[in-house]
Amino acid sequence: MAKQSTPATELEVDGRTVRISNPDRVYFPEPGITKLDLARYYVSVGGGIVNALRERPCMMHRFPDGLTGERVHQKRLPRGAPDWVETVHVTFPRWNRTADELCVTEVAQVVWAVQMSCVEFHPWNSRRGHVEQPDEWRIDLDPGEDCDFATVRRVAGVVREVLAELGAVGWPKTTGSRGIHVYVRIPPTHGFGDVRRAALAFAREVERRTDEATTVWWRKDRDPRAVFVDFNQNARDHTIAAAYSVRATPDARVSAPLTWDEVGDCDPADFTVLTMPGRYATVGDLHAGIDEAVFDLGTLLAWAERDEAEGRATPEDPGPGA
Repeated sequence: MAKQSTPATELEVDGRTVRISNPDRVYFPEPGITKLDLARYYVSVGGGIVNALRERPCMMHRFPDGLTGERVHQKRLPRGAPDWVETVHVTFPRWNRTADELCVTEVAQVVWAVQMSCVEFHPWNSRRGHVEQPDEWRIDLDPGEDCDFATVRRVAGVVREVLAELGAVGWPKTTGSRGIHVYVRIPPTHGFGDVRRAALAFAREVERRTDEATTVWWRKDRDPRAVFVDFNQNARDHTIAAAYSVRATPDARVSAPLTWDEVGDCDPADFTVLTMPGRYATVGDLHAGIDEAVFDLGTLLAWAERDEAEGRATPEDPGPGA
């Protein structure tokens, strides 16, 4: 017998009508979160998710059959999009391909993507007006297999210390998994290569200050108890989950913006599709001021030149997924 589908419903989102088919399809079996629940979650944090995605090429991580089914990494906008869903044309020289990617400017576009089974949103660190010049430096604290979250929190404290000495404002968030991201807004005046070099120089300074951090390039050579300060997330074609993006975890965790005072004792499991709407209603978008806190990379690029002169070359990017 064919699986019976539930009738479609419509959501009114800032003057747009978005049709949600199969609204009762369960996407997260453990908490019982449905497709409609997911759409309503993104509406509840609408200003925050749009701020995180605004004008950025965005890869969609789609789950047509829910979390237990296949994950589709969608670069190209799916067919059938309304004319108010915006895109940006990007190139992928590594594969000699191009794509028109989702480019969010309003929350209805996010909800439409959910209708197309998108759960996670992974934006570039550049915007469509300057696709080849990032305006976001991303610090990714990626714990090793035997590294606990307390260690990640301590390394984040060192990150905060170095940023303060540089005069840079960092905007932390949970990854929605086991790590922490810190974003820094930068002027779009450098290419991906220089931003990556600057990120590596910063990571090496963090590594100098704590033996709980590492910049060792190959996973097999790293201490599994350490936190990899993953500078390579600043390479071209690399994307990570946006602030407020739901993650494909059994408990429907969210990549949650934090204050620095929260970092020291936060638990990523506290931030889920079920808990974030109430938090957002109380604290608002904790990354709302990011565009007003722009940091120049000059000092970090000077550090990179110093390291390179000492024979510490920047490893070659092996490409996404390597």
